[in-house]
Amino acid sequence: MANNLKWYQKHFLWRRLRINRKYKDRLFRFLFRDKKDLLELYNAVNGSAYSNADDLEIVTLEDAIFMKMKNDMSFIIANQLNLYEHQSTYSPNMPLRGLLYFSRQYEGIVAQHKDQLYSSKLIKLPTPEYVIFYNGKQEQADRGELFLSDAFETGRGSGCLECKAVFFNINRGHNQELLEKCRRLWEYSEFIAEVNENLDRNMSLKAAIMKAVDCCIQKGILEELLRKNQAEVLHMLLTEYDEKAHMRGIYKEGEEAGYQKGKLEGYSKGEEDGYAKGERDGYRKGESDLLVKLVRQKLERGKSIPVIAEELETEAAVIEEIGERIKKHGQISVSREDHTSDQDSRLVFKNED
Repeated sequence: MANNLKWYQKHFLWRRLRINRKYKDRLFRFLFRDKKDLLELYNAVNGSAYSNADDLEIVTLEDAIFMKMKNDMSFIIANQLNLYEHQSTYSPNMPLRGLLYFSRQYEGIVAQHKDQLYSSKLIKLPTPEYVIFYNGKQEQADRGELFLSDAFETGRGSGCLECKAVFFNINRGHNQELLEKCRRLWEYSEFIAEVNENLDRNMSLKAAIMKAVDCCIQKGILEELLRKNQAEVLHMLLTEYDEKAHMRGIYKEGEEAGYQKGKLEGYSKGEEDGYAKGERDGYRKGESDLLVKLVRQKLERGKSIPVIAEELETEAAVIEEIGERIKKHGQISVSREDHTSDQDSRLVFKNED
C-alpha cells in the first residue's frame, strides 16, 4: 500500500526531524479546505481567472508538523508549487520555514525519479511560491517580502540559496482590493476582527468568540459554516489562541510596566536597583495573573488538574493550590513574593471579595 502513496504523503529523510502529530487544524485551513475556495484565493493573490477546481491539486504535507496546530496549505496549479500559510505572529524566520517545507516537497518528487538525480536528463520541478496571510496585532504594511538571505551573516543577496516569502496583511482595513476579490478571505478577516474587538472589551475568550459568531451570522458573514460548525469553530479558536503566545504577550507588558516603574524608582533608590526590581515585579505579576486565569478557564471546561498541569507546563501541586483557592474564594489574584533569590519565590493569593 505504501507504494501507492504520492510523493507528498511519504516520509523520506524528514522522518529524522522531531515531529508533533498531535495537531489541530486552524480555522484558516478549515475555511479553505475545499478546492473551490482555495482556487478563488489563488486567483485573488495572482490576478488569474482559473475556473476549474480540478486544475488544482492539494499536496499539503500531513506529517511535517512542528507545532500543535496546522496552519499551512500546499497545492500545485499551472506548474506552481504553492505554500500558503496563515500567521498571527510576525516572524523574520518565515523564509527558513518555507525552505524546509519546499525541501521536503522536492525530496518527495526526486525520490520518484530514483536514480535520475545523477543522470544527464533534467528533472523538472514546479516553481515554488510562498505566500503568508498575516492578521496579528503587530502593525505591518499591507504587503511585504522576506528573504532567507537576510539571515546570512553576509546579508541579503549573498550565498547560493534564496527563499522569498510574500506576506499580505489581511487585518480589517488592509488590502481591501485583495479581500474584495476573495469573499471567504474577507469573511475570515471580519470574523477575527469581531473576536479581537470583543477581547479588547475585556470579554472572556469564549464569550468573545460566541458573540462574534452571533454577530457574523446576523450579518451573513460565514453564515452557513458558522451555523453548521459552530462547536467546531469554537474549539478551533479556543485552541488557536495559544496560551503560551498569550502568556508571552502578558510577560512583555509586565516587563514594560516594570521598566517604567523601575526607572522612576531608580532616581531615588539607585536607577539600576529600581529597574531590576520593577522589571521583575511586573514580569511576575503578569505571569501569575495569567496563570490563574488560564487555570480557571480550563477548570470550567472540565479539565483535570494533571491535564491542566501538563498543558501549562506547571507543577500539579501549584495548579491544585490555585484550583482550591478558586473554589473557595471565586475571583482572586495571585502574585509572587520574593525571598533570598528567584528560586525561593512563592505564590501569594489575594482575595478580591
